[in-house]
Amino acid sequence: MIVGIVATASFFTMIEAPPLFKAKKKKELWLFSILLLIGTGLCISVSLDIVIPNPLDLVYVVFKPMSRLLDNLLK
Repeated sequence: MIVGIVATASFFTMIEAPPLFKAKKKKELWLFSILLLIGTGLCISVSLDIVIPNPLDLVYVVFKPMSRLLDNLLK
């Protein structure tokens, strides 16, 4: 499974990177590389059954105390 993910990422790199490099679009090439690396890492993590935290859990942790405070103030 991991070989397929890496092969797919390599395929997209071979298609997208050369035109960006030839056009000297360094910022776009960096952005493409970083996003591809993050996406590839997440896909590999999911294929290895590594638990990836949900971003909404962080929102819940941050806003739950404020919700309780407002609820107590408005009672």
